[in-house]
Amino acid sequence: MTAFARFLFGRRARLRWIHLILGGALAMPYVLVGSVVVGPVAGDANVFGSLRLQLASFAIGLPLAAVTSLFPLTRPLESGVVRWLCGVEADRLAYGPARTKGEKGRTAAWFTLHLGAGGIVAGMSLAVPPFAAALVLLPFVPALRDDRMGLPGVLHHTWALALAPFAGAAMLVALAGCAGVCGTLLARWAPALLGPSAEDRVAAAEARAADLAVRNRLARELHDSVGHALSAVTLQASAARRVLDSDPEFVREALAAIEDTTRRTVGELDAVLGVLRDGDAPGAAWDTAPARAPAPAPAPAPTLAADLDGLLRRTRAGGPRVTATVATDPETLPPLVSREAYRIVQEGLSNALRHAGEEVTVALRVEVLDDDLRITVENPLGGSRPVPRPGGGHGLRGIADRARLLGGAAEAGPDPEGPLWRLHVRLPLSDRR
Repeated sequence: MTAFARFLFGRRARLRWIHLILGGALAMPYVLVGSVVVGPVAGDANVFGSLRLQLASFAIGLPLAAVTSLFPLTRPLESGVVRWLCGVEADRLAYGPARTKGEKGRTAAWFTLHLGAGGIVAGMSLAVPPFAAALVLLPFVPALRDDRMGLPGVLHHTWALALAPFAGAAMLVALAGCAGVCGTLLARWAPALLGPSAEDRVAAAEARAADLAVRNRLARELHDSVGHALSAVTLQASAARRVLDSDPEFVREALAAIEDTTRRTVGELDAVLGVLRDGDAPGAAWDTAPARAPAPAPAPAPTLAADLDGLLRRTRAGGPRVTATVATDPETLPPLVSREAYRIVQEGLSNALRHAGEEVTVALRVEVLDDDLRITVENPLGGSRPVPRPGGGHGLRGIADRARLLGGAAEAGPDPEGPLWRLHVRLPLSDRR
């Protein structure tokens, strides 16, 4: 019973009733145009004095409504009204103008349906409540039973007077039920008639994929650059604290390394955030913001050729022994490969420092074999293991993503021949994908 009452008079039912009445209001201009045609044909100037002529005017006006629904703003406006008044989810509606013939046809069908159902319900909403109220009050207000009121003769009988209030209440419930059914049907049909087409869904999916790719790229850059800097600074500060009294010279070197690391990381962070300002970012072509003074150019992204030595120096400043074998000239690497290789080496060293500790030897090997750049990072197993960080563990996944985007591959795990953890990455130097 509660569900039935909510269906008739609940908040959603009332909003859908308003939606139907708005449709009736929109239908009125078309009905007036139809009456201009019906009046002369029927030979009756008082079109609205006859229900038959009113219906004929309504029938002529609806095709005119279908034609005017081709106006570009019809679908966006109707979609917005349906979302707020009919309770249809936003992702099931299209908010752009109808472009194809199919979209225009569905929009015309919806607009005609909305105005048709709205005109009927709006007309009933104007006519039924006064008559129902008169029936409810008929036994109690003698003036309503005056012959001049034009009531049917059957309503003057005693039994009819007794039933009149119930009939009036039943008419109001029937009106609410009619409005509820029409509103529910329109809400159910709205996604089919106003929903996005297959092309719209594909375009939306492509836009989401492009935005997700940008966010993932930014997340990888932040994880690798800032994460490595924080790991290195933590180790350097820890080593300096342990020898604060016994080796002041080492402490000065560690503090200098911390200063250099943080200063460089600020520059890298600026370069990482520059990803958001890339011209190939989604939506860049549609940027209509007023021209502003150009921002300072961000620092160039670090590369293996220009920044490997500094990365090794800052890593060693924290205490760990890092041996590096570079069997190729980084200057000969393609810029994209050099940039991604730097990030891979940076994250590989960070993982080794976090999981092996600062009192171990980390071996790095960079070489070119079979037209592939090979990067290997090894560290002994069994070092101190930090407590896992909430939300951590994305470093190896980021390395694999970088390698895969360049057509390469990454492998990480314990060495079956010894107590070593090995990260091995292969990056093609030529496009063989």
